[in-house]
Amino acid sequence: MKNLTPEILRARAARWLQERIDLGPLLAFAAKKTVPIHRQSWIYLLGGAAMFLFGLQVASGSLLMLYYQPTEASAYESVGKIMTEVPYGWLIRGVHVWGASAMVGIVCLHFLTVLFARAYRKPRELTWVAGFLMLLLVLGAGFSGYLLPWNELSYYATRVGTDIPGNIPGVGGFLVHFLRGGDQVTGETMTRFYAAHVVIVPLAFGLALAAHLGFIQMQGMSLPLGMTEEQVGDHQPFFTEFALSDACFWLLLFGLIVTLAVLLPAEVGVKADPLKPAPQGIKPEWYFLFMFKTLKLVPEAVGVAFFALVTLFLLVVPFLDRKAAQGKRSRGFSAVFLVLLAYAIVFEILAWIEPGAAHPPQEPAAESYRLSRSIVSLALLWSVIGFLIYYLRQLRQENTRIRKLYRGSCSPADP
Repeated sequence: MKNLTPEILRARAARWLQERIDLGPLLAFAAKKTVPIHRQSWIYLLGGAAMFLFGLQVASGSLLMLYYQPTEASAYESVGKIMTEVPYGWLIRGVHVWGASAMVGIVCLHFLTVLFARAYRKPRELTWVAGFLMLLLVLGAGFSGYLLPWNELSYYATRVGTDIPGNIPGVGGFLVHFLRGGDQVTGETMTRFYAAHVVIVPLAFGLALAAHLGFIQMQGMSLPLGMTEEQVGDHQPFFTEFALSDACFWLLLFGLIVTLAVLLPAEVGVKADPLKPAPQGIKPEWYFLFMFKTLKLVPEAVGVAFFALVTLFLLVVPFLDRKAAQGKRSRGFSAVFLVLLAYAIVFEILAWIEPGAAHPPQEPAAESYRLSRSIVSLALLWSVIGFLIYYLRQLRQENTRIRKLYRGSCSPADP
């Protein structure tokens, strides 16, 4: 027993596991999975970041579910209890709220990089379809979760949002009734949105993610349109090198989200009262602002038709852009993409600068006390994150050095 060193224990554990589970195919797959390294390799970090944020949302949301009560009578009070009585409940809710915005932002950025790089081109059409469905599901998660605090802003924004499908000819009335569970936004609406937010959307997202990852494993990483293998500087092994870069990015995102949750905590707001008139300046979440502004300027039926056509176009664009499959860039598609992006940015800004609804004042004494303690904790958190990033970067560089040294020693000798 005295000779049982950590190395011997690890070897015995590995042998015990190998005798029961054949890890050969898994290790062979891990050894073959590589990532092309070039001047735009940073785009490969976005997909992994979206997966990390999805996991963060599931974890923080699961903790909130332990205390949240999805009924019209108690939803608002349970959120208040989470924010004031549950230990670190305010932080967990803040991480969930800011994590949702971060996930939408990362997924949208990933969508744009894939779109403009034409990474949807043959044979990756189905990879694009699965990824685009994931984008829609992320937006659906944000919309369904907005009502759950049952405050004035969320209630009236949901009422406006669920009115929009009513403009669809033939099925509009049915869709509104289906979403709300009745003619008005009530506790029945909350039950449906809660079920969608915690079960239906995450499950559908997980299935789309599994399909998306499966297609990527079969087809490999795509290069930006016009880039050749000769322009690729290296192919990094994913699990021993590139995954360490992924982890560094995840740490930065986590630190940023926690910092925002501390410095700009999620608000409880004023409890919704369906009998009161809607407050002035009600707006949806930032990622729906461009749609909100559009529907204020054009008839809702026209706006709904426009959004439906754009969604359908983006879903099937890999099958329409034939030049991309030939390695060529279509000026027509590039122009359409740029116009759509410019429209979204301009209308987002126009909606953002409009006066919004007034926010209720926070409790200054409690906020000041909590903030003073939290800043010290943030300094410690960023110190740990900085150390971990430094260590992971050093480990990645060492793994790269060993790999290149081994590859050089195995190359044929010069004649």
